Amino acid sequence: MKHLTLDFTIETFRSLLDKSSSLIIDKYRTISDQKGYHDVSQHEIEKWFDEPIPQEGISTETLFKIVEEKIFDTATGNIGPHMYAYVMSGGNQISIIADKLASAINQNVAKWHLAPALTEIDKRVIQWAGEMTGFGKNVGGFIGSSGSAANLDGLTVARNIFFERENIRQKGLFGMKPFTVYCSDQAHNSIDKSVQLLGIGSDNLRKIKSKKDYTIDIELLKEQIDKDINAGYMPFCLVGNAGTVNTGAIDDLKELSNIAKLHNMWFHIDGCYGGLATILNSKVHLYKGLEFADSLALDFHKWLYQPFEVGCLLVKDWKYMNKTYFQKASYLDKSLEKQDGRLEFNEHHFLLSRNAKSLKVWMTLKAFGLTRIKEMIQKDIDLTRYLNQKINDSIDFEVVADSPLAISCFRFKGNITNKQDIIDLNKRLIPALEKDGRVFITGTTIKGEFVLRACFINHRKNKETTDYLLQVIREVGQTLI
Repeated sequence: MKHLTLDFTIETFRSLLDKSSSLIIDKYRTISDQKGYHDVSQHEIEKWFDEPIPQEGISTETLFKIVEEKIFDTATGNIGPHMYAYVMSGGNQISIIADKLASAINQNVAKWHLAPALTEIDKRVIQWAGEMTGFGKNVGGFIGSSGSAANLDGLTVARNIFFERENIRQKGLFGMKPFTVYCSDQAHNSIDKSVQLLGIGSDNLRKIKSKKDYTIDIELLKEQIDKDINAGYMPFCLVGNAGTVNTGAIDDLKELSNIAKLHNMWFHIDGCYGGLATILNSKVHLYKGLEFADSLALDFHKWLYQPFEVGCLLVKDWKYMNKTYFQKASYLDKSLEKQDGRLEFNEHHFLLSRNAKSLKVWMTLKAFGLTRIKEMIQKDIDLTRYLNQKINDSIDFEVVADSPLAISCFRFKGNITNKQDIIDLNKRLIPALEKDGRVFITGTTIKGEFVLRACFINHRKNKETTDYLLQVIREVGQTLI
C-alpha cells in the first residue's frame, strides 16, 4: 500500500519556510512606507476567492504568489505606523516567531500532559499579569482570544460564583429574582453582548450616564442602585472602565469598589484597552481600587504589542474558574495520572481545544523585559500629547476630547466656522481618507457628536509619522471644502 502523508520532504519544507520568511521580510523591509488602507472594492476581492472547492492541489509556487498578491499586498496596514483606527498595536517581531514555533509543535493547551511546558507558561503569564497590574500575586485566570472574550469570561465567573448558592449551573435562571448589572454609557459593547449571552438580558443592564470627562457619574450610579433595590431587583455586578475605547477614560475604581462592597456586588473591571498602563509610574495613581476588583479583563494584543489574538481574564483564585466551568467527562479522566499538582485548563474554562496563545507573550517579556514595554507605552501616550499640542497650535484642527492614555478625538475644520458643517465635513473625511489610503483612521461619536479618533498604540509610531497624519488629513480635507 502506498504510504500516504501530507508532509513534504525536509528539503521542500525548508524551502517553503524560507519562502514564507521572505514574504514577511519583504513586508517589514518597507514597513515605514506601508499604506494604511488599500482601496479595493469588496466585489473585486470577493471575485478573487469565488471558486469551487479545489479537488486537486496547485503548486506551492502558485499558491505563494496568490498569497503575496491577493493577501499580503492588499492587507490593511495594521502593522505599520499609519494605522490609527480602532485599537491596533502592530504586534512585535519576536511574537511572529513565537506563533510560528507554536504552530510547528501544535500543542493543545487543555490538559497538562498534552502541553506540559506551555501549560506552565500559561500559568506564569497569568501570574505576571496579576503582578504587573497590581491585581494580585497569586491569582487565577485564563488566556483566551480577546478582551471581549475576557469580559464574557469575567461576567460568566461572576454569575456562576455569585449565584453558586442558588445552584445556578443546574437550575439556570428560571424563577430567580431579577438581578442587575451596572456600567457607564462608555462601556465596551462586549458588556452588552455578555449580558445577552448569559441570559441576564440587556433590559437588566443599567448604563449610567458619564460625566464631562467620560467617567461614570458616581452619584447617578448610587441613585440607580437604590431605585432598583426599591423596585425589587438584586444588584449583582458592577463593571468599571480602566480605559474606555472611545476616549481612554478611567473610572474612579476606588469609589466603585466601595459601592460594590457596600451592596455585596461582584466588581469586574474592563482593562482591555488601558489596564496595562497601570505599570507606568506616571499613570498608576489613576488605577487606585483596581486591586479590589473580583475580576479583571485584559487584552495583550493591545499594550503588550502582540499579534492577534490573545486576551486574558484574571480572578482572585483558581477555584473560581473551576467552580464556574468544571464538568466531569470519562474521556478526560485523570485517575490513572500521577497526582502532582497539575493544573488542567479544561477544568477551568469552557474550551477544550486551544492553541498556545501565551508563548508569544512569554517570549516578548523574556526578550524585551518590562522596562522596555513601559518605555513603549509611555511613548504612545507622549505622542498623543504631541498630536494634541500640534492640533491646538493649528488654526484648521480642534481637539474635542483629550485622554489620560493614548486616544485623541479631534476634528478637521479648515476655514469653516459653523459647527454642524464641520461635523458633516469630518463624516465625509472618513471615506475620503480610506480611498486615499495613506493613513487609516476611523471616527466615533461622543456625547452625540461625530469626531475623528486616533489611537496611538503602536511602537513603530514617532513624531514624524504623527506629523504625517495631520498632513494627510489636511490635504484630503481641503479637497472636500
